[in-house]
Amino acid sequence: MLVEAILKTKGRDVVTIPETAKLDEAAHLLDANAIGALVVTDARRRPVAVLSERDIVREMALHGAAALTRPVSQAMTPAFVTARPDATLNELMVLMTDRRVRHVPVMEGNTMLGIVSIGDIVKTKIADMEAEAAALQAYILS
Repeated sequence: MLVEAILKTKGRDVVTIPETAKLDEAAHLLDANAIGALVVTDARRRPVAVLSERDIVREMALHGAAALTRPVSQAMTPAFVTARPDATLNELMVLMTDRRVRHVPVMEGNTMLGIVSIGDIVKTKIADMEAEAAALQAYILS
């Protein structure tokens, strides 16, 4: 299965935040949208990084409550890991494991098509296994 298939199922909406925004705004966006990461954009609204809940917690551990007044640019994950829509699920799982990330924006050239999380992959894998089990049961019963 390709990453594109996951985006067709889950949708292509991506919540973004400017790199100049404060971490308290990021925390509110994460909560309001019930998501675990935001795509950070530069002044030209191009995606440049991912800011996860983990990044905010790390900043809080290092700087206390004052961390929430710091700009997103000081907390975001610096390595911007992306995938192409034609990447396979297995390639994406290897990428996420090797780079230790849980959210990967899907890019085609300079265009962001969506974002895939580890939860999306798990959900897809479970659905695939359930379909395979149902097919095997149907085969055995026929």
